[in-house]
Parts: sequence; structure tokens; C-alpha cells
Amino acid sequence: MEKTPVIVIVGPTAVGKTKTGIELAKAFNGEIVSGDSVQVYRGMDIGSAKVTVEEAEGIPHHLIDLCDPDEPMSVAKFQQLARHAIDDIYARGKLPIIVGGTGLYIRSILYDYEFVERPVNETLRASLEDEASRLGPDTLHDRLRELDPRRAEQIHPNNVRRVIRALEVAMQGDAQAMNSTPSEHYAYKLFVLHADRDVLYERINKRVDVMLASGLVEEVERLLESGYGDTQAMRAIGYKEVVPYIEGRVTEERMRETLKQHTRQFAKRQLTWFRHQFDGIWVDMGRKSFELSYKNIYDEVEGFFRKFRLFERDID
Repeated sequence: MEKTPVIVIVGPTAVGKTKTGIELAKAFNGEIVSGDSVQVYRGMDIGSAKVTVEEAEGIPHHLIDLCDPDEPMSVAKFQQLARHAIDDIYARGKLPIIVGGTGLYIRSILYDYEFVERPVNETLRASLEDEASRLGPDTLHDRLRELDPRRAEQIHPNNVRRVIRALEVAMQGDAQAMNSTPSEHYAYKLFVLHADRDVLYERINKRVDVMLASGLVEEVERLLESGYGDTQAMRAIGYKEVVPYIEGRVTEERMRETLKQHTRQFAKRQLTWFRHQFDGIWVDMGRKSFELSYKNIYDEVEGFFRKFRLFERDID
């Protein structure tokens, strides 16, 4: 059976994924499938850089606003929803375009991972939490580095919750384990958008300023007032940094700089992950104009489009 063709646009935050995906969708009669783990939550718009009605320019976006911030969203569930959306888009004669920065979610779509549910080992978790409280977070992070160096590199030692979760996976297998040698589920063309560090960091700093000017603090206040403060969703970058400011524990300037710093660090981790996990075409979105960078992507997609003779239609 011939695999469904899809276009995939990945890259760090603020690199230009949203605009690129929309331009491709306009040119090739496509629809967007979001590959972002925070944009699935309703009410988390500004901090997740969720596409606005104006930005979308009429292009349908899927896998956005799926659930409330206190509802769990697993990789397995996301995979199921994304594939349903892709099948629906393709069945209607349109080109599915996956756009996002959550690498694990996107890999779960592209490859035939099998998920195996296992119950949480409460005894092990309690033991690790006790160890962290008695000996400090560095001790747990050192253990993780011994068991899974790659994951340890991606998690800060002070993020005790994530360190413990990674240790649970390393010591007993993932609660939603994915097979290690998956086959490709789709015939895809993947682009990794990137930019020089100075250029990307400048864009990130400007984006944070725009988010704050657009009402990010008010958005977080509404989420806290709705009772979503103690949820996994609110630990996302763009939200956890604002809470201490609302509670009066840090100044506005400190909050702003922390948010910029954490976002820059996140972008760096994203690029490292993409470099090791995705075999795609890397496109520099930095020094050149968007039009020149986009033309390189357009030409590749046009060839892909013709190769599959998609939908027997002319390209705009």
C-alpha cells in the first residue's frame, strides 16, 4: 500500500515555522497539523505562540485547543489524533503539513511506534523523591547520567520531576514505551529550520517582549484563577516563569529576563534534539531574507509534489 505523503516543518522556537507552514499550505493546497505539546491546551495562547486568526490566513490548523490544561495529553493519544487528522486532510484532496517544535510528538506521528502502557511504580517514585529530598537533585541527575546519558543531557539537574520520570523510564521501562526500531509510517519530506545563534536569540528576545506586551501576564493570571496552577501544562516554558512575578516573588524585569533565558536554552535543546533525531533538509532562516529561504523549501516541496503526482492538480 502506498504511504501517505506529508510535509514536515520542525525547528526551534521563533525560527519561522508558522509562517513557512502557512505559505506552503497556500501554495500547495495544504492544511496544518500542529506538532506542539502546549498548543493542544485551551486558553494557553500567547505563551505557546499559538497561531492567530490573522496569521493563519484562512488555512485550517489541526490539533490546537484539544483539551483544558488539567486534562492529560500523552504521546500515544497525540499520535492517534494526529494520524486521524492527516488521514482526513489527505482524503479531502489536500496536502498534510506537520509544523511544530515538539520532537517526540512529531516522531510519534512519522514512525510506527508501538505504545505499551505500564502502571506507575509508586514505591520506586517515592524512593526517588525521598532520595532527592535527602541528598539533593545532583545525586539523582548523576544516576540518570550513568543510565541514560542522552536524556541526562536534555534535563536540567534542578528539574527533579523530570529527572525522576527519566529515571523511572531508565530503570523499569517507559510507561508509554516506544519500540526502538520503528518503520516510517508516512512518505515524508522533512525540513529543519535553523538560524545562527545570535540571530535566533535576538528573535527570541523580541518574541518574549511581544508576548508580554500582548498580555501574557494576564493570560497566566486567568489560568491561575481557573485553578490550573498545579498542572503539568503550567510547567511549560512561557508560563512557569510568569507565576513568581504574579505572586510577587520576583520583579517584572527579573521575570522577563528569566523567560528569555529559559526560552533561549530551550531553543538550543531543540536544535540538539533535531540534529540527532531527524534526518531532514536543514534550511538557514537567519541571515538571508525569508523569501530566499522559503524559495529553497518551495522548490523541494514542488519536486516532492510532482513525484507523488499529488491530487492531479497544478501548483499555484
